[in-house]
Amino acid sequence: MIKIILPFYIICFTLYIFFTRQPDYEDGEFTNGIIHYVNGDAKAEFITNKTTYYIHAAYPFRHLKENENLVIIYDTSNPTTAAVYTWWGYWLQWQELLASIFIPLILYFAAKEITGNPTPQALIEELEMKKKIKRRKYN
Repeated sequence: MIKIILPFYIICFTLYIFFTRQPDYEDGEFTNGIIHYVNGDAKAEFITNKTTYYIHAAYPFRHLKENENLVIIYDTSNPTTAAVYTWWGYWLQWQELLASIFIPLILYFAAKEITGNPTPQALIEELEMKKKIKRRKYN
């Protein structure tokens, strides 16, 4: 069963990631940015159309240094929704990874718990239904 579920999970999660990134990968513009720490918070500074923008750049397990150069992806219609273009933080986000692992596991164990201990009446009904099923003479 895992041989069926794992590829299905990988395909679905990959498609989900590709089509839900904001700003959009296909329509976004790329530019260079510089890290600056403001009150202990990492901000990425980038300039577009002669306007300077600052975006939140800190992310768990991402270590940034002052004046570090990085790539920024932004939407030309709303540059304030820009993001730091990295694998960890833009493509893979810890909330989505945890949710995509734990929600199916919780649902699996809930289904197993619900169907695991049927009542005696349910077992009798199931056996009676099997008897009523008309079988073909040849397969």
